[in-house]
Amino acid sequence: MLTNVRISYAHIWEPRPVNDSEAKYSLSAIIPKDNVELLSEIQRAIGAAAEAGKTRRWNGTIPDDLVMPLHDGDEERPDDENYAGAMYLNARSSEPPQIVDRYVRRIEDPMDVYSGCYCNVTVTFFPYSSKDGNGIGVGLGNVQKIRDGEHMTGKASAESDFDSLEDRNGEGEGDNPFEKPDFI
Repeated sequence: MLTNVRISYAHIWEPRPVNDSEAKYSLSAIIPKDNVELLSEIQRAIGAAAEAGKTRRWNGTIPDDLVMPLHDGDEERPDDENYAGAMYLNARSSEPPQIVDRYVRRIEDPMDVYSGCYCNVTVTFFPYSSKDGNGIGVGLGNVQKIRDGEHMTGKASAESDFDSLEDRNGEGEGDNPFEKPDFI
């Protein structure tokens, strides 16, 4: 489980095609470099997947050119401040993740879990062989939102954009847009 990670490119409500292939649910998990404990757990899981791939996928050896899932944000995304001082990995699934709040209640509103919030995310690491090469993939499991964060998409909720409107009688129904305004 990836704990307290900031999610980005959160396509967890609707699947999206990845590199002209099958549409999948996906997200990028951003992990601060100072979270040494979680990064060590990830490295161990990647190592275990590579060892499993040695017998299941790669004829007894681990390829030298193995594509690894953990990336350095400072090197690979130097122009994106959200990835500064962090490592990241991308997780995908053909099946939709279950998305819950901190009390493990289902979240139904896509505006509640978004690129920029902090989550716990279950993942699996697995070896793969494809026409593009060999590597360790990351399967997306479920997502638990633990707290809000600054939206990375720039999209805000309607509640944060607007104040409640009241009509002239104070009943909250709003003015009739077809009535002549008082100033005319």
